[in-house]
Amino acid sequence: MDDMEKVDQIIDKYAAKGSGSVIQALLEIQREHRWLPREVLQKVSEKLDVPMSRIQHIVTFYKAFSLAPKGRHEVHVCMGTACHVRGGARVLDAVENLTGIKPGQTDAELKFSLKTVNCLGCCALGPVMEVDGKTHGKMAPARAEEVLKNYE
Repeated sequence: MDDMEKVDQIIDKYAAKGSGSVIQALLEIQREHRWLPREVLQKVSEKLDVPMSRIQHIVTFYKAFSLAPKGRHEVHVCMGTACHVRGGARVLDAVENLTGIKPGQTDAELKFSLKTVNCLGCCALGPVMEVDGKTHGKMAPARAEEVLKNYE
């Protein structure tokens, strides 16, 4: 991680609140850097006086945390029933071909991370793809390419 000074500032902000603020500190660090490297976890453990085993438990229990680098853009392709029957698998195939990654992976340039989800809550728009929290409905393979070009 390039900016350990920013990590220190975040940890220091939560240090006065005690060990009960570990999750909030980790969430803020991850928002800033998109993942939690081991050296950051060690620093959180030391500065907040929380055993490393507890930190490890937290970051492996909650799916919100990532222990591997994530891309600048998070792509979620819905594979729920409504999206699936309307061609969600074809959209996923197109995204995999365009990015060169499979669900659960991040590309080498750290541009995209890809996940499949069971529902994004907008079934009437299916198939749906979400990029950085922005919903793109009525997707087709060619449209997926158009959308992803906007995130280069």
